[in-house]
Amino acid sequence: MWPYWLLLLGVSYAALSDSGSAHSRTVPARAGVGRLPWVIFAFVLTVFIGLRVEVGGDWDRYLVHLEMAGASSFTGLNNLKDPGYQLLNFLSSRAGLSIWGVNTACGLIVSLGLVIFCRSLPRPWLAAVIAVPYLIVVVAMGYSRQGVALGLVMIGFVALGQMQIRRFVAWVLLAAAFHKSAVVVLPLAILVAERRLLVFPFLLVIGAVAYLLFLDGKLGGLYRGYVVAEYQSAGALVRTLMNALPALIFLCCPGRFGLSHAQTRLWRWCAIGSLCLLALVIIIPATTAVDRIALFFIPMQLVVFSQLPGVFGKTPEIRKLLVVAVITYYALIQYVWLNYAIHVHAWLPYRNWLVERVFQSAV
Repeated sequence: MWPYWLLLLGVSYAALSDSGSAHSRTVPARAGVGRLPWVIFAFVLTVFIGLRVEVGGDWDRYLVHLEMAGASSFTGLNNLKDPGYQLLNFLSSRAGLSIWGVNTACGLIVSLGLVIFCRSLPRPWLAAVIAVPYLIVVVAMGYSRQGVALGLVMIGFVALGQMQIRRFVAWVLLAAAFHKSAVVVLPLAILVAERRLLVFPFLLVIGAVAYLLFLDGKLGGLYRGYVVAEYQSAGALVRTLMNALPALIFLCCPGRFGLSHAQTRLWRWCAIGSLCLLALVIIIPATTAVDRIALFFIPMQLVVFSQLPGVFGKTPEIRKLLVVAVITYYALIQYVWLNYAIHVHAWLPYRNWLVERVFQSAV
């Protein structure tokens, strides 16, 4: 499991070396951070995610997707689940890149989405640390389709925080092409918009289009598969609690984060949504459905915990101590998951196609 720890250690070193926006919580630290380290980080993540070998609980299922898309015609892709993901399978199969082409494309999209989101925050490297144990290791490497959808939604969140409603909607629709569950964040456009009466008709049309493209004829199967069957996810309560904690912190003192009016509304509603999902996990037996939706609220952790040093640290020493505390917290999360998670055997040992080829060549 050492590759996972090496990844976390590298990003943690960058977070400890990054002073962040010590004097202003409203200004993203990206202005003082060179692009090259982030290009390297995105490349490493893409290789780490994309060229993994038999890592992730759904590995065999994704091989089936590849085979089905490869046997389908281009026009027939829409008849398969999640046409955006199936298009990647179709192109990779036709190019002879097999599962590596699909996973690398997915890894690139997730990496770019994460980098864009992190660089919109005052302490981008600390946000990246927060993303490693679950967003990257578990989601991006275990749920390829929803990982891509989350990466695209994160870009949408950056746009929505800047009141770019149309761009947000476009990114969410693109995300829904990879996993239809992404449509659950569309209502945020209305909740965040200042002129809601103007946005509502536009979003109503978009919602109808999204339904026809992604949900028409599929809602019954989703309801039976997730709700009636009462599918349960091991650890759903813990994962929703991970979102609920930063949600409570934010709701207690939103003004201290120095966000714009639109950003404050966005993350206030995300915080409320996180708490509602926690309540649903406790109340209803079909926890898998709630767990899948909760994935889109993981960015709440990045926003809140990455800014704790600036929000509560009055001196450089306290800010540094809070950075260490956040890193320790997420290192503990990774340790617990890698040692005690029910399905962790699917992630261990970590194998990488490129590393194995280089090693074989050297031998």
